[in-house]
Parts: sequence; C-alpha cells; structure tokens
Amino acid sequence: MMLDYFTYAAIALLVVIFLSQAIRVLREYERGVVFTLGRFTGVKGPGLFLLIPVVQQLVKVDLRVVVQVVPPQDVISRDNVSVKVNAVLYFRIVDPERAIIKVSDYMAATSQLAQTTLRSVLGKHELDEMLAERDRLNADIQEILDKQTDVWGIKVTGIEIKDVDINETMVRAIAKQAEAERLRRAKVINAMGEQQAAEKLVEAGRILAQEPQAMQLRYFAALHDIANERSSTVVFPLPMNLLDHLTRRSEAT
Repeated sequence: MMLDYFTYAAIALLVVIFLSQAIRVLREYERGVVFTLGRFTGVKGPGLFLLIPVVQQLVKVDLRVVVQVVPPQDVISRDNVSVKVNAVLYFRIVDPERAIIKVSDYMAATSQLAQTTLRSVLGKHELDEMLAERDRLNADIQEILDKQTDVWGIKVTGIEIKDVDINETMVRAIAKQAEAERLRRAKVINAMGEQQAAEKLVEAGRILAQEPQAMQLRYFAALHDIANERSSTVVFPLPMNLLDHLTRRSEAT
C-alpha cells in the first residue's frame, strides 16, 4: 500500500509537471511561433493551447507597436552642411512567422536599417529642406523602410525626425541669411509702397489739372493743416503763371 501511494504521487507529480509545460496561455497581443523537432508547424494564440513538452518549442512574438529611438546620425546634406539628426521609429509585426524565421533579430535589423536609410535619404536634400519639409522627408523614409522590412513581416507605421543639430558657425550663418532676407523683403515692400504712391499722385495730378479750382482748394487745405500745428510759419501760395510771367520779362530785358 505504501508503494502504491508513492507510485500514485509520482505519477500525479509527473502529470502536473507535464501539464505545466504543455499548457500555454498567450495574451491578445501575443502570438506563439511553434517548432516541432526544429521545424515550423504553425502560429498559436491568443488564448489557451497545448504544447508537447521537449518535442515542441514556442517563441513568443509581441504584435503591439514598438517605439524605437534612432540614435543621432552624422549627415552631410546636398549643400555640404554637416548636421546630426535623430528620429523616432514606429513599427509592428504583422507576420510572426517571417519575423522569427527570416531574420535572426528583427529589432536590431530594423534599427540598423532605419539608421542607414535616414542617412541616405537626408543626404540627398539640402539643409533648408530638412528644416522646412520634415513631413515629406518622413513620408519618403517610411516608404523605403516599409518596402524593405516587408520581407521580415514588419510594418513600419511611421517615422518622425526629432532634432536637426547644427554647429554654432552654421547657426550664425543662417541667422545672417535670415536677417538679410528680412531686409530684402522690407526694401521690396518699401519700393512697392513708393510705386503705388507715385501712381496715386499721378492720378491725383490728372484730376487737379482738369479743374483749376481744385488746386486752390488744396492750397486752403494745406494752410488749414499748418494752422492746426500752431506754427509761426506763414505760407503764401504763389501761382506758377506769375513765375512764368516774371521769367519772360527778365529774359526780355
């Protein structure tokens, strides 16, 4: 009886050990790639399922979006400006079988591919494009990465360029360029204002030439404006005809 008791206890213990190794539970965002005697036999999960201990092995794969920081990369732009650029990469696994079988370490492979692609794409653009057109550059990098990682069963959902670090000398040069651009715009706006004012003055001159009384009214308006300024200066309008008459008399004498 004592032997039977130990035998049953040993069998029960073996059963418990077997079930603990055979029963597996995967969460909703997890999948299990199953290998039977080293050969791929399927993808399990989520939920409860059984494995044959020793004969079958399970490799867990997380299907959630992975956020990975791309380390700062030294990039030389098309206009020969040296900058440091870092970014944030977002990707997820869509095919667990390929992510485990096709590449040994999909995290490291994706990170290295993102670094090389970032340098390659940004090196084809000028510094102004890196600073002003980040959305377009992000889309270009994402498209290239998505095509290359598709064979690994990985979907790149996005990449965002975070910082573009420029050395102090280039920062001063950019500041001077921005200041010169503002001065240029101010001069252009001032010239446009002068042009518009000249056009209006020519138009006003044509109108006043048609009605001589209008010029006299303008004289009175100018005198009124001067009087309001409380100035001791007295202005007497002198008709141009009088000047012409005096000039002719001086030439005649």
